[in-house]
Amino acid sequence: MLMNLVMLQAEAQNPIVSLLPMLLIIVIFYFFFIRPQNKKQKEINTFRAQLKTGDRIITAGGLHGVLKEINDETVVVEIAQNVKVTVDKAQIFPSVDTGVKSDK
Repeated sequence: MLMNLVMLQAEAQNPIVSLLPMLLIIVIFYFFFIRPQNKKQKEINTFRAQLKTGDRIITAGGLHGVLKEINDETVVVEIAQNVKVTVDKAQIFPSVDTGVKSDK
């Protein structure tokens, strides 16, 4: 008798109610994973568009340095006194102290 009652309730359920947990998971993923990642990527793209010589940066490889020259697709980064490397612009990230200029 109890099993018949459970089966009748399952059949009478609205299909939207059965999809609700999946929709809830999608919304949670959007707000906790996708949206913050898109926001961070937008901030990085804005940073790269506003690069200027003298900015302190970090490369994707972990090199910390100061921008000395900016070209269309590459930048020249001084990582030590008189030591300069050319790096692809897509591999540049803001340093923790982005607002601080170099003394040199």
